[in-house]
Amino acid sequence: MIELPVELPAELVPLSWLLGVWEGSGVIDYTIGEASVTHEFGQRVSFSHDGLPHLNYTSYSWLFPTEEGGEPTPLVTETGYWRLSRQLGDADAGPAMLPGVGERPFRDAESVETLRNAAGGFDIEVTLVHPGGVAELYLGQVKGPRIDLATDAVMRTQGAKPYSAATRLYGLVDSHLLWAWDIAALGQDLRTHSSGRLAKVE
Repeated sequence: MIELPVELPAELVPLSWLLGVWEGSGVIDYTIGEASVTHEFGQRVSFSHDGLPHLNYTSYSWLFPTEEGGEPTPLVTETGYWRLSRQLGDADAGPAMLPGVGERPFRDAESVETLRNAAGGFDIEVTLVHPGGVAELYLGQVKGPRIDLATDAVMRTQGAKPYSAATRLYGLVDSHLLWAWDIAALGQDLRTHSSGRLAKVE
């Protein structure tokens, strides 16, 4: 059973099953030309909120040592924001530091229901930033305990590695957060990249 924080903004309820800190392991399995890159990794993911209508997201992962007694190797980090997709209005903060004017919209379950899409879910937007010079904008849907995402835009700095598109799938299965991530990178088309299984630790 999911317990909702009292101060949770109503429009975060469809994403509330993500809240908390999750930790577990997964597998990287990516084919580049004739070569295959395969590794096991550990991961810690956090979804939190600060009273605003979005979830804060951070992820840290590491490669498991290949030799007994070896040390884990830091791998990658991500940070970003998850929110229901809707038109922002005068009452929403922004752009930049400008405060909203008037009462914030979607303050109760009834008003949030008006955002439900024709498929019975809610459209969402996810923005993620990687320290290697890549920023991603994902569009997708949350429907119950399942989220499907696909990149709408990928921005790269001049020095970033080639990376052009991705899809992600998240689901809550037997109280575990399962995910799969396909990428188009390093001159390859969109293909399987990694997946993981995480348990809530906080």
